[in-house]
Amino acid sequence: MKPRRQPALALIILFTLFCLSAFIATQNGTAQKKPDAKPSPTPAKELLQVEPVLPSAAPKQTAPANEPTQAPTVDPQKPGTEVDEKIPLITHTDLITFTVTVTDIYGRFVSGLSKNAFSIFDNKEAQDISYFSDDDSPVSVGVIFDVSGSMSGDKVRRARDALAHFIQTSHDRDEYFLIGFNSRAQLLMDRTRDGNAVLDKLTFVQTKNNTALYDACYLGVERVQRGTHGKRALLLISDGQDNNSRYTFNELRRVLKESDVVLYSVGILGGSDIGSSLGMEGQGILDELSGVSGGKAFYPRSPAEMDDIFEQIALELRHQYSIGYRPKSFVNDGKWHRIKVKVSPPRGLPRLFVRNRDGYFAIANPK
Repeated sequence: MKPRRQPALALIILFTLFCLSAFIATQNGTAQKKPDAKPSPTPAKELLQVEPVLPSAAPKQTAPANEPTQAPTVDPQKPGTEVDEKIPLITHTDLITFTVTVTDIYGRFVSGLSKNAFSIFDNKEAQDISYFSDDDSPVSVGVIFDVSGSMSGDKVRRARDALAHFIQTSHDRDEYFLIGFNSRAQLLMDRTRDGNAVLDKLTFVQTKNNTALYDACYLGVERVQRGTHGKRALLLISDGQDNNSRYTFNELRRVLKESDVVLYSVGILGGSDIGSSLGMEGQGILDELSGVSGGKAFYPRSPAEMDDIFEQIALELRHQYSIGYRPKSFVNDGKWHRIKVKVSPPRGLPRLFVRNRDGYFAIANPK
């Protein structure tokens, strides 16, 4: 019997080893599948290899609900950026700027002169010109139109027709402010480049009441200084007889001396005004106010002459020289400084005449 038990025992041992091997193989297979259910450490390392985000693809930051979102600022000095014309650019400076009109003995405008042809004196002290331009640049123009009772009859129609010639001759980029006045001054149109709109506004005006001329000019200086362009002018159309202003003549005269606004006056005189005391007084007022600003007063006697005068003013604005300098001994003391401009004509030209504002008060105001 013993010899038979040995084969049976061998079979039992072999079967046991076979089961043990199968169990071990099953456990190894299960162990190899478990890591698949967990994230592999290799992909985690790939997150460090992401390319840097470009500035244009940067995530936007959202402002909190209780804080307003700030608009991006625009640097007006950078090329390619546009500045809102309604926002004035303010800088404190001691640069003195003004316009100069040069004419010959026949009253014709002289253009094309170089900077070396001009000599600037500040209280008789020679100055170095730091800014010079003779470009045909646009102007901010304030049109001050008298619609008082003294302008009744044919005066308003004649003045409006002549104003059309002024607009036609002006620079196509000029901007206009329209101020009408009788007993009080009123801004009828604020900042427009549409000259026809200005004329349309004056089509059906009715002349009545008194004349607040000084108030209208004061308002004109205040409005046109907010203009877009560096060159600024007022075009006053009136008979020059003020009788209802809050501001006085001396107050307006000082404002014109302080500003860089040039006043051109066109006196619309009727038949009864010529030679009369009121007519002479009106002319004196317009002459003084225009002269102190560097402008000029005109008194046309006929519709044709009026058209020529308005065209002449428009041409003068387009043929002016813009000059600037920094006084060598500037002191912010508010004192009056007289400006003297001399021009040396090129060889072969006769004597030339210059017209500019008389001077300035030494105050470093915002320009």
